[in-house]
Amino acid sequence: MTPTHIEHIGIAVASLEEAIPRFRLLLGTDCYAVEDVADQKVRTAFFKVGQTKIELLESTAPDGPIAKFIEKRGEGLHHIAIKVPDFDAVIERLKASGARLLNNPRQCVGGHTTVFVHPASTGGVLLELIKEN
Repeated sequence: MTPTHIEHIGIAVASLEEAIPRFRLLLGTDCYAVEDVADQKVRTAFFKVGQTKIELLESTAPDGPIAKFIEKRGEGLHHIAIKVPDFDAVIERLKASGARLLNNPRQCVGGHTTVFVHPASTGGVLLELIKEN
């Protein structure tokens, strides 16, 4: 894998309404986008920090993955997303090595093609790989 950069860091929050002002103050920058992702039962808010983004994730349903994450672990770091130029080759190499992928490549927030790698295959961190266009 030849990652180009950390694309974003996902942080699970109970409420975007409460978290956006807190992160605006902490980061010294404004939230530049809020987006609903209905099929993933999540609403996201983005802040830019240099080349990297901070993505706040709020569940839109009690049975959504972010709601379940917060119920089990509380608010906090949810995933790290890395852009890779050789996306398809990386996916094949991970499958061949026995890594556990949580989904087939799919369109996600911002129209990016992504795949998630289960924390059991990464030493405990949910990893999102994003295809570099």
